[in-house]
Amino acid sequence: MPINSFFRSTFALCLLILSGALSADDSARADQRISLGFSDAEKAAFLSEMRQMLVSVQGVIAGIGAEDRSAIVQAARYSGNRMARDTPLSIKQKTPLAFKEIGAPTHMMFEELVVRAETDDMSELASLTGELMKQCVACHALFTVQ
Repeated sequence: MPINSFFRSTFALCLLILSGALSADDSARADQRISLGFSDAEKAAFLSEMRQMLVSVQGVIAGIGAEDRSAIVQAARYSGNRMARDTPLSIKQKTPLAFKEIGAPTHMMFEELVVRAETDDMSELASLTGELMKQCVACHALFTVQ
């Protein structure tokens, strides 16, 4: 086995072991996140929106990789302000201010990607996508839907 391949395999194995150890530690602690308290129907609608945001991020990343500006625009547009406006009123009423303070800027970052995809370097778009993902991580660290 070539040395480079050996190091890659060893690194992958270390990551796998570490991820197992971290997830075992996490599962031992009680979930301290805030439950949003949605009904079953609201939960289904909300989780559908969250999955769509993941699809949008995946599309943006694929578009950046392919240097396809129209793909970036199309992917980002779906999770921008239109999604926020289309969120059912009952869900909007149940989300706390802290959720809205993360969510609103996140939708705006998708809108910013739409605009900047026309002119910015792909590396700048990748950086903006990384910042957007920090918003996603922050929200998922604070809130849960049960």
